[in-house]
Amino acid sequence: MTEEKVKEAGIDYKVGKFPYTASGKAVAIDHTEGFVKVITDAKHGEILGAHVVGYDATEMIAEYGLAMNSELTIDEIHHTIHAHPTLTEMLMEAASDVHKEAIHI
Repeated sequence: MTEEKVKEAGIDYKVGKFPYTASGKAVAIDHTEGFVKVITDAKHGEILGAHVVGYDATEMIAEYGLAMNSELTIDEIHHTIHAHPTLTEMLMEAASDVHKEAIHI
């Protein structure tokens, strides 16, 4: 779901966002345009929607797709170890930002 659709449905939600400019890997490979955004149910942390806009987005979005299909919560993504430096750690950072706990922004 998009944030607009979640609002229209009247769902209480939270958003986590992480910019490519804050990723060490994105800076190192000179691909700093873009962001990762995840939308969750405010009460249980169910992942309602996710967006990855930027370099290698098509490679990264599958993690959120798998999480949604497996009914994982945003906290489970937040607490999963992601290698550093990688672009995929931006998915973990966006998940962390849902609770305002992202460490690189």
